[in-house]
Order: sequence, then C-alpha cells, then structure tokens
Amino acid sequence: MPQSRLAALPLALLATAALAAGCAIEISPGSNIPVPFSVAPTPSASAGVPKYVCTAAYKILTDGAVQLAEGLTASGDRQRQRLHDSLTDMATKLNKEAAGTSDAPLREALNDVATDLTTGAQQADPKAYVNGGFQTVGQKLDPTCKF
Repeated sequence: MPQSRLAALPLALLATAALAAGCAIEISPGSNIPVPFSVAPTPSASAGVPKYVCTAAYKILTDGAVQLAEGLTASGDRQRQRLHDSLTDMATKLNKEAAGTSDAPLREALNDVATDLTTGAQQADPKAYVNGGFQTVGQKLDPTCKF
C-alpha cells in the first residue's frame, strides 16, 4: 500500500468515528467494558483552568483532524487551501486557549502546537505536514495535560 494511503488512513478512520459519534451506545452496568468519556469541555465558568484548557485543546485538534480529512478529498489548489485553512483555524483557536490560561507550561505547550500548525499551513504542500508532523503534534500537550 502506498505511503500516502497509509498516512491518510488514520484521518479517514477518525472522520468515520466522528460521524458515528451521534449514535447511541448502550452498555450494561455489570459489563467490564470501559465507558467512553466525553471530550466536551467543562462549563465555561471553568475557562482558563488547565483541565478545561487541555480538554478544549484536544477537542480543537480532533475537530481539526476531521476537517483535514474532508480537505484531503479535494485536489490541487483547492485541497491545499482547505488544508491551509483548517491548520490555521486550529492554530488560532489554540492561541486563544493559551491566552486564557494562567498555567505557564500549558500556555507554552499550546503556543508550541499552534506554531507547529501554522508552520505546517505555510508549507507549499500542507498535505506533507498533515501526513507527517500533524500525526504527532498533539503529543506536545501530553506532558502538561496529565492531571
């Protein structure tokens, strides 16, 4: 299987999962199956609190991955523009979250991810970034988002 297809596979699976998210899943109380968690941020009264910011940041990246998967379905200049716009949108939202937190290490991690996304968006071929660096960019938040 060509490398580009292998790299696009996680994005396609993520998009499929996101579309299926509206389906209800019933789990019996006695089962040993772990219950899925919600990625919805805590109420807005918690804005700026690190747990809220981390949840919001991961949601921004997840929603952005779905947009990137949709952008990969286009071709040529249209694909490049869609990927650029999606990466730029994620960077803007992450910078906004960074500005709202007083936790310095978290703010720095959010800014690093936003900078990485902006750099990827400015590449001549943002698809190369989507299939490369974007796959692990969220891991930059992991050390500061472990509570």
